[in-house]
Amino acid sequence: MELLCTTTTATAAGDLWARGIGGFSHESEHDLALMVSDFLENGSAGTDSLCSSDSDSGFSDLAHLADKISFYKRSVPQYEMDLTSVVHSLILSIKETDLHAVKSDQCNASCIRFVLVKLLRLSGYDAAVCSTRWQGSGKVPGGDHEYIDVVNYDTAGSSERLIIDIDFRSYFEIARAVDSYDRILKSLPVVYVGSLIRLKQFLQVMVDAARSSLSQNSMPLPPWRSLAYLQAKWQSPHQRDFNPDEQNITTTYSLDHKQCRGHLKRLQSLLHSEVEAERFLNPINSDNTRWLKLERRRHFSLRAL
Repeated sequence: MELLCTTTTATAAGDLWARGIGGFSHESEHDLALMVSDFLENGSAGTDSLCSSDSDSGFSDLAHLADKISFYKRSVPQYEMDLTSVVHSLILSIKETDLHAVKSDQCNASCIRFVLVKLLRLSGYDAAVCSTRWQGSGKVPGGDHEYIDVVNYDTAGSSERLIIDIDFRSYFEIARAVDSYDRILKSLPVVYVGSLIRLKQFLQVMVDAARSSLSQNSMPLPPWRSLAYLQAKWQSPHQRDFNPDEQNITTTYSLDHKQCRGHLKRLQSLLHSEVEAERFLNPINSDNTRWLKLERRRHFSLRAL
């Protein structure tokens, strides 16, 4: 496939910055700014191509990776499917006014996480907001992250942590993505709900896909999209918290959480579209059947609280 592309280096900086810290990551903007600056100043960004078409070999590689994503999305234990349904329903039920009961300045969607945790705990789940922080090592930059976990208990008394991340897709946004990579990105769950094992599978595939997409435009993989950096978000030592400071919502409505209100709207819109698409593809999963499953899961979770 012959491609006619123009190239630029100046635009690369702006695009790497915009795509590198997209979404509502809990990471420090200062740390990320230093990371991007160092990446560009050392010449690692290379000559940036403005085309976004797939080469023949690149398309084949990404098509194979897309099949893996599809397989991992289908290979889900029943209890993870049930929890996913609960999480989707609760997120769609959150109102903007709910966010203002959580005391915060620029919280990067922490308020949404704490509201979701509160709703999960009211539903009988052992849920908490988890905060991680790690030091840089070698080519892996330091950083911090925030997500939700749910401790799942089975009838034998053993437990397993399930991860909930409400901003999952943003971690894989890259500069100058080719068309097939964008399709893979959009096929990812809007909200990740599942085990660490399945999460690692998604991370490996997306890093391989990002490297393939970037290589078609003669661009290296930036350090904040490396597998080690992404794994550090969820595998680093964490602290659990489920009781944030609360405040009087009548005094802070107009100022606090402005960005988070916008993020909640976008999140609910994307999630609603995803849920509707799944219902269209799987009409056999009726609402009645889904809620029966949810009640069964709540019963098991309540036994452990």
